[in-house]
Amino acid sequence: MNPLTLGYSPCPNDTFIFYALANKKIELPFALDIVLADIERLNRQAGQGSLDISKISASAILGIMDNYWLLRSGGAMGRGCGPLVVSKRPLKFGELRDSRIGTPGDMTTASLLLRIEGTHRGLRVPMQFDRIIPAVMAGDVEAGVIIHEGRWIYRKYGLHMALDLGLWWESQTGLPLPLGAIAIRRGLGGEVAGLVEEKIRESLLYARRNPEEPWPYIRKNAQEMSAEVIRLHIDTFVNEFSIEAGEEGERALGSLLKAACALENRPVPEQRLFWS
Repeated sequence: MNPLTLGYSPCPNDTFIFYALANKKIELPFALDIVLADIERLNRQAGQGSLDISKISASAILGIMDNYWLLRSGGAMGRGCGPLVVSKRPLKFGELRDSRIGTPGDMTTASLLLRIEGTHRGLRVPMQFDRIIPAVMAGDVEAGVIIHEGRWIYRKYGLHMALDLGLWWESQTGLPLPLGAIAIRRGLGGEVAGLVEEKIRESLLYARRNPEEPWPYIRKNAQEMSAEVIRLHIDTFVNEFSIEAGEEGERALGSLLKAACALENRPVPEQRLFWS
């Protein structure tokens, strides 16, 4: 088989999970061409069908279901890990109803949650996730939806949380929040999909057994993130749902997709979501 392209972000949770696969610690019957990119770029590449296997935002699933299945390992889902809406001044979220709010891209789960929650009616301003805090501080936007390490560092910049979108989702559904998932091209077939799912699980468990070994790879791709924030990032976003989405994880993904379809007044697709 020709090499398969595997896309994931440089964020610590992804580089932790995929370290062993990227560095050939796990045997595979085919080679992998690794694509490291911001999640919004991965969403767009998957939408164009240019990646064989890719991390995607949960919100991007509807746009790729004709060409991709989801895998049950390697994703990002959980409780207490959702996007936060932050502002320069202490504000109630309702006070931001008509404001300009920076988001980490229109295709991200963070942006979708902002729309599903329904209070905000102003302009959404997409930008790279690490530019949101500086944009709020500079007054370019009145508030921003922060993800990744932003949840641990925003107070350092004097910002204030107006809404925890993850806790809002949990209060409405009783389910964990699906942030991201691993998609694989349907044309590769169920046998390859099942193998890749198992190998991603093996890669994650390898990193858990050998937590210091992936550290240089994680640090190299984490830009200027501190060691403390990197560890918080991994501990928060790599959990039991990353090993196996399970029935609750599948229900959570289904619930998010139904909410997205209702928002866009479209029927829920009938395609099978997971490879099996």
